[in-house]
Amino acid sequence: MIKDEVKEIINKLPSSPGVYIMKDKYGEVIYVGKALSLKNRVKSYFSKSEGKGAKVLALVQNIAALDYIATDSEVEALILESNLIKKHRPKYNISLKDDKHYPYIKINLKEDFPVVEKVRKITKDKARYFGPYPSGIVVNETLNAIRTLFPLRTCKGKLSKKDRPCLNYHIKKCLAPCAGRISSEDYQKIVEEVILFLEGKNLELIKKMEEEMVKAAENLDFEKAAKLRDQLQGVKAIGEKQKIIFSDLEDRDILALAQGDNLACIQIFSIRGGKLLGSESFKLENTGGSTPEELFHAFITQYYNNAPIIPGEILLPMELQDSKVLLEFLSKKRNGKVVLKVPQKGDKKSLLEMAEKNAKLQLQTFISQQQKNKQEAEEGLLDLAKALGLEELPWRMECYDISNIQGEHSVASMVVFEGGKPVKEKYRKFQIRTVQGPNDFASMAEVIKRRLENFLEGDSSFTPLPHLIIIDGGKGQLSAARKVMEETGFGHIKTIGLAKREEEIFLPNRSEGIILPRNSKGLYLLQRIRDEAHRFALTYHRKLRTKNTLTSELDKIPGIGATRKKILLQTFGSVEEISTKDVGEIAAVKGIPWKVAEEVYKHFRKSR
Repeated sequence: MIKDEVKEIINKLPSSPGVYIMKDKYGEVIYVGKALSLKNRVKSYFSKSEGKGAKVLALVQNIAALDYIATDSEVEALILESNLIKKHRPKYNISLKDDKHYPYIKINLKEDFPVVEKVRKITKDKARYFGPYPSGIVVNETLNAIRTLFPLRTCKGKLSKKDRPCLNYHIKKCLAPCAGRISSEDYQKIVEEVILFLEGKNLELIKKMEEEMVKAAENLDFEKAAKLRDQLQGVKAIGEKQKIIFSDLEDRDILALAQGDNLACIQIFSIRGGKLLGSESFKLENTGGSTPEELFHAFITQYYNNAPIIPGEILLPMELQDSKVLLEFLSKKRNGKVVLKVPQKGDKKSLLEMAEKNAKLQLQTFISQQQKNKQEAEEGLLDLAKALGLEELPWRMECYDISNIQGEHSVASMVVFEGGKPVKEKYRKFQIRTVQGPNDFASMAEVIKRRLENFLEGDSSFTPLPHLIIIDGGKGQLSAARKVMEETGFGHIKTIGLAKREEEIFLPNRSEGIILPRNSKGLYLLQRIRDEAHRFALTYHRKLRTKNTLTSELDKIPGIGATRKKILLQTFGSVEEISTKDVGEIAAVKGIPWKVAEEVYKHFRKSR
């Protein structure tokens, strides 16, 4: 039966493209979908149930609320759908699970003297990213090759051009931009060669280096010519190790699928410049009842929505129906044409078959690990319920921790585990508002009160209520939390305190604590959630403290008030960036007099 509110929204839905967002009775997003016509697509869920799979029927039964966002095109709806799935991880959506954070190589081209570095996260900073690479070992090998062949700096931070060159300069591994031994223009030329190397365009790089070597020899600069000769030999040696699979030297990805009951694996072989650079395995969850075509659609939109490189050709084992929107989406992200092909014979077909074998093997690994994790989580929950005398398994557990240094920048974390596993999108953090000084008891009371009040006010990010609340601390913190819970009518929620020194568990109205055996699965589960709450609170506290410390630096400078501080931060983005500017650059900002610019410049030079 459709709720009246849902029925009312359905009747008002436009026939335009967009995204629909389905929620359960707790306000949790349980499904996100896109449509060419919102009205027709959403209505189809509530038509006759014949022909609908068990997953769709279960979804419809749990829909309590419905939202929608209209878009100008189906491609915009596709991109928005992908972003919302990543944000909410809805229960009934096919979800790309990537816990590995594959490594990338980053070059920040906005810098005069960029560093080539390994990162595990892509940010929208207009830097060049290469990857993802299948492992950190592969990245390290690539970085070592770059540092052997190209004398770029490895040190991070700002350069004054007045520093003394380090050992790398003397052993000819760096050209010492820190000491002004190379211009930005010449340095950037080397960076361009590194980019060609990372793009797998070795033939183009070799040709370029050979031309430079001949030119240096003609100019009688034999030392430079000798260096280029050595670099050439190194590039050629590495190129020989990389097998050229396709003579057209194009970039392409090969995608293969292996499917289980409610889990699937997509294997990607990455071909760059005609060479097989590596392979990756990705886990797809909530796949029960989905067709292979649906799985490829879900993977392609979620994976390539954030991929730094989209190849011009993607090879698949099957044709995808309605691929027009998918191709438009990929071409828009790549800013160039993309084609989907099903290879019938030759090297492409052989590589696809190899990728399929790898996908099947990896799926078995995923299933084995999933079964092991599930068993350990169930054993931990059973062990915990027995030890604490709980009538039901504590399916949803929340753990709270306070972090401060002598009461400064006091913050708290709320970490959520469901079924014995962390649910990171449900973590929450708090800044302590009402407590002055180092008072963990009062701080804990404030946080628990705010959490429960948010639930009472209908905030969907604080639903449902937990089966068990874990307080990181001893009797004092537990008592403070329990008092607030009883005052607000939530005294029925089971609550414990966990003291770190002896891993002692404290229960309300009980003088002696409980100590579980060291090999207890329940204790291990408690330690995991407690450590996660501590990590989350500490990370937030450090971030807040660093931000406040940096911003307060401007408050120490004569002539800088609230208005000028705001102008400087808006212009340069951060205090760290301001500290690198000279007087002229600071004085060029509208509203900053020369004398004040001098004070800013002097302040940061003294600090250094």
